[in-house]
Amino acid sequence: MRDGGGAMDVDMQARGGGASHGGELDDDGKEKRTGTVWTASAHIITAVIGSGVLSLAWAMAQLGWVAGPVILLLFAAITYYTSCLLTDCYRFGDPVTGKRNYTYTEAVESYLGGRYVWFCGFCQYANMFGTGIGYTITASASAAYVGVSLAPQLMTRALVIFSQLSNFHELWWLSVLAAAMSFCYSTIAVGLALGQTISGPTGKTTLYGTQVGVDVGSAEEKIWLTFQALGNIAFAYSYTIVLIEIQDTLRSPPAENKTMRQASVLGVATTTAFYMLCGCLGYSAFGNAAPGDILSGFYEPYWLVDFANVCIVIHLVGGFQVFLQPLFAAVEADVAARWPACSARERRGGVDVFRLLWRTAFVALITLCAVLLPFFNSILGILGSIGFWPLTVFFPVEMYIRQQQIPRFSATWLALQALSIFCFVITVAAGAASVQGVRDSLKTYVPFQTRS
Repeated sequence: MRDGGGAMDVDMQARGGGASHGGELDDDGKEKRTGTVWTASAHIITAVIGSGVLSLAWAMAQLGWVAGPVILLLFAAITYYTSCLLTDCYRFGDPVTGKRNYTYTEAVESYLGGRYVWFCGFCQYANMFGTGIGYTITASASAAYVGVSLAPQLMTRALVIFSQLSNFHELWWLSVLAAAMSFCYSTIAVGLALGQTISGPTGKTTLYGTQVGVDVGSAEEKIWLTFQALGNIAFAYSYTIVLIEIQDTLRSPPAENKTMRQASVLGVATTTAFYMLCGCLGYSAFGNAAPGDILSGFYEPYWLVDFANVCIVIHLVGGFQVFLQPLFAAVEADVAARWPACSARERRGGVDVFRLLWRTAFVALITLCAVLLPFFNSILGILGSIGFWPLTVFFPVEMYIRQQQIPRFSATWLALQALSIFCFVITVAAGAASVQGVRDSLKTYVPFQTRS
């Protein structure tokens, strides 16, 4: 650990993030960036539409027709707004001509420094680790659903192979493929839910979601599940954790913050449309008994459901790599900085031995955790609560305030702080409810089975 309080920083361009291989250099001496609004949008969609989309029908069932769509749109608006704040912090000082920050943590160090850097690093890498678990739970469950035996072992092998790709530039094709897969299974889920809504049978829906004494046992359980649903929705929108790294792949001119705003509009609008359709139509089809994973509630036509689950596996394998690249590279950069001679000796025939061994061990650990804690909705709620307030709201707001030198207690400052406090309350409530969900699930836990 190094650089300002213990967070691991990494220069994305030292890994060739978004750079061409032709040797042409950008204005900061790194290989020239070639990313566009379309590649950035593909990265965003790949990072955003993951395990979260599958849980939205269940979340809608907890919230009902009134609160469900409103909260979904509220989270979309908050995510887009704070993403715009964060895009202006890619460069230190002037958002167009200032010094580049290559990672999220480096941006926090430039603007805030000190203990903020340690806190950011902890939240960021804990969230990445947890997201890897969430993706592995979902991908393994989907692989098992289509009749693949030894699904966790096969998922581990696939993740080990693709995890050896070294940077975002090498991942562009995987990101595009994964984005296409997300469109496929989201569209299939929407189509199946629409078909069941039209033809029946459908479940009972209400304005306020699950009913005490009918769907849930007590008012306390209703409250816990409602807050857990908020955590699931928060997790569904978590991509700011890799926004700076994605922005660092963009060519300029035009200014990177302008391009990234456009990419954020496309990414958030696209995902919100899918989320609204999946959540509302899924709730319409299954009612208050909506399953934790929407596709697990469909059985016919079996070939289409199987194809959707295959798409999920492909997408989450791709999303796993995109989301965890900053963590992979941070560890490797830290090791190279501490033991440069040792790192150089570990290359054999062009193969980075340390990268091979450490990424393989990491994937094995992720898979083990996913097998031991397969509580789908509770895990997603915990992950959403870990990442939403600190990474999506708190740091972007604080960095923007520092950059724009907004006076304390001014109207703008008060509004931004009110937003941060509101999101903090949601995070605490969702986290507590999700931990309670894990505790309840452990009471009837059977190892090696996926639970909601």
